Amino acid sequence: MKVNVYSLSGKKTTDALELPKVFEESVRPDLIKKAVLASQTARYQPQGRDPFAGKRTSAEGWGTGRGASRISRVKGSGYSAGGHGAFAPQAVGGRNAHPPMVEKQIKKKINAKERKLATASAIAATAVKELVIERGHIIDKVPQIPLITTDELEALKTAKEVEKALSNLGISADLERAKEKKVRSGKGTMRGRRYKKKKSVLLVIAKDDGISKGAKNIPGIDIVKAEQLGVEQLAPGTHCGRLTVYTKSAIDKIAKRFE
Repeated sequence: MKVNVYSLSGKKTTDALELPKVFEESVRPDLIKKAVLASQTARYQPQGRDPFAGKRTSAEGWGTGRGASRISRVKGSGYSAGGHGAFAPQAVGGRNAHPPMVEKQIKKKINAKERKLATASAIAATAVKELVIERGHIIDKVPQIPLITTDELEALKTAKEVEKALSNLGISADLERAKEKKVRSGKGTMRGRRYKKKKSVLLVIAKDDGISKGAKNIPGIDIVKAEQLGVEQLAPGTHCGRLTVYTKSAIDKIAKRFE
């Protein structure tokens, strides 16, 4: 499939580019989801409790016939000098009933061939206009999907230059959409994930000549080198079809990687 290459002014260049065969792969949402979850869970750190937590006590049960429950109690005469419950899960200072254990399997695994196929499938999804729209991106003024630009994009060093170039390419509306920040509902508000941020365009480059510095403060933008391109960047939240801009040199590197 041949596509046009666009300059930073938003105009077609004289060169037409033949897309690599990886863009013709069938889209496999099931495999993409499996690969994203494997990538995310690989960063989890196993945690557990001390097996003797809440058990370091000489508490014993009093048995029956005292008109009191048979819970294990601290030794002493009366509640003030002892006699209060211990060891049991419901007692103050007692053990946890079902504590986290380091043996718990929290990592999802995926075969190497499956991961490679999932990445290829996610790349192919960036070339399907319907999937990009379904994911929520605004692409009314984007001239083509997938969008290929000249390598000049890699050398932009300021946010002003990056925003101007993306505006010329018709992506400004999607950047505005990504600036919206919502407060998460529920317990997540108290657990370090108060705000929900949207993802906008993904810039796939071959060489970083300043673009990472120029685009790092623009909400929703991610930058990744072609050799490091993974399914997690292409399908955030396991949903494929992300709006993606490739540089011409990045396409060549992707072709070599999946040949």
